[in-house]
Amino acid sequence: MNALKVRTRYEHTIYACYIGFITQAIINNFAPLLFLIFQSSYGLTLDRITLITTTNFLVQLLVDLISTKLVDKIGYRVSAVCAHFFSGIGLLGMAFLPDLTGNAYTGLIVSAVLYAIGGGLNEVIMSPIVEACPTEKKEAAMSLLHSFYCWGHVGVVLLSTAFFALFGISNWKILACIWAIVPFANLVYFTQVPLYPIVDGDKGLSVKALFSKRIFWFFMLLMVCAGASEQAMSQWSSAFAESGLKVSKATGDLAGPCTFAVLMGTARAVYGKYSDHLPLKKVMIISSVLCIVSYSLAALTGNAVLAFIGCALCGFSVGIFWPGTFSIAVKRLPTGGTAMYALMALAGDFGCSAGPTLVGFVASANDGRLSAGLSAAMIFPVLMLAGLMTLKKARNTE
Repeated sequence: MNALKVRTRYEHTIYACYIGFITQAIINNFAPLLFLIFQSSYGLTLDRITLITTTNFLVQLLVDLISTKLVDKIGYRVSAVCAHFFSGIGLLGMAFLPDLTGNAYTGLIVSAVLYAIGGGLNEVIMSPIVEACPTEKKEAAMSLLHSFYCWGHVGVVLLSTAFFALFGISNWKILACIWAIVPFANLVYFTQVPLYPIVDGDKGLSVKALFSKRIFWFFMLLMVCAGASEQAMSQWSSAFAESGLKVSKATGDLAGPCTFAVLMGTARAVYGKYSDHLPLKKVMIISSVLCIVSYSLAALTGNAVLAFIGCALCGFSVGIFWPGTFSIAVKRLPTGGTAMYALMALAGDFGCSAGPTLVGFVASANDGRLSAGLSAAMIFPVLMLAGLMTLKKARNTE
């Protein structure tokens, strides 16, 4: 690779951000593949295992909040390097800390905290770095960027499954070290690529200034709905595959999440390619309607196969929600800066937690009926549609 081109061409900046989102997919989706081996090898109960994922996302939420001030102080390059360092160290920690600490659970929790710090930073900085690049098609670039999380998710599941089939799941520690190569290699890449000012003068609006703008709260609502609409369905995709397609749990784990992620990534890639001919707000409104239809199929038809189709269709419908909201926000609040990106990431992560939680609570209160939980979660795409329609008519009042 020509070193001069790496240091001067913005394309390499975008490529590094693509790998950044793949790193994000690795740290969010690799550990859940190992939950059963954690249970059998370390004697952990399911509630303690679940806390590993909870810790990951809670720490990411905290980092999102801290990043409103931290990233501007230390700079985007240092933030990117730190994000990938913590991601890599966390993945290595999974392999070594359970034995080194003498307490497997403590080692896994510490590892989750480490890679979650990296994940939280990555989530905040990748979008503004790409947005700042001198590209002509900003919305397309943003949509394509976020599609790499989906491809990373699929890649983690498929490649990890292939590794376990060839070498046995008992060698998972080796695979954790292999996956750690990705963030460490991208760390080096980020020390070389050019970075561009996020806003004029590199100084964006303060948190207080953002909170004073009504339009900003619309974007926060949209981000909550984007995350919740996505994860409320995604978390149950394996169950739909297992019951609807009458396949084994292992096959269901592959078919459900992979189908959802592939269709979500496809939606983002398609919009990225044809953004010139597809007005973003109209696409998001149509996607909201499609999402409502998807939830209706999954929750109300009473047919397992149609429920799985609804789940898969939901993956396609939510694809544009997250990157699209970022793109609209940048146009309406071009001086939003780091604080805006960090707070919107925080809102999206809150939605990712709130969606599945609502489904679980409502289902539990209705004799375990998942359809009841999903019916309740339909409120998120409905609010998404209402918010977009309001935003389309509202004047910018900042």
